[in-house]
Amino acid sequence: MAPTETLTPERILAATEEVLRRHGAAKATVVDVARALGVSHGSVYRHFRTKAELRGAVTKRWLERTTGVLAEVVAGDEAPPAKLRHWLAALFEAKQHKAGDDPELFATYTVLVTENSDVVDEHLDELLSQIGAILREGVERGEFEAPDVPVTARAVLEATAHFHDPVHAPEWSKPGSQAAFDAVVALVLRGIAAR
Repeated sequence: MAPTETLTPERILAATEEVLRRHGAAKATVVDVARALGVSHGSVYRHFRTKAELRGAVTKRWLERTTGVLAEVVAGDEAPPAKLRHWLAALFEAKQHKAGDDPELFATYTVLVTENSDVVDEHLDELLSQIGAILREGVERGEFEAPDVPVTARAVLEATAHFHDPVHAPEWSKPGSQAAFDAVVALVLRGIAAR
């Protein structure tokens, strides 16, 4: 690697992700990250004051990949019911891919998520905000009934938790999981449809 002035938080986070993939959350250290970058661990600490801060940042980066994809759905032109269905499907698909495509890293992040409650709370707030935006659009267009949008947004997220909460990841690849998802989403959409 080039001199430390080219060391950026993004490069550190990418290296941390690789170290976590190789060693897991329990064994990965800041020294391992520094070694992977060819720098001293002090150089890493100049960007992230503690191991916990580094682990929180890498967890946030991982979660933001999902919220970024979902934000594109929220900004789309679909009618609110189709948009909500699309958003929930995109969330489920993103979680399925994370669990299935890189199970070691997914397991590591599941551990990190439990360590970083503030990061998780921010992530959940962003998800609720995105659902709320879709619900408000639906209410304004007369397609949804949601007298209390924040409460309804939380209910939608909780009703579909089986398809995005990592605790249920082992079930996402089982036969019938897509049919179960479709049934739950249909039920949610019927529940908030304008009468």
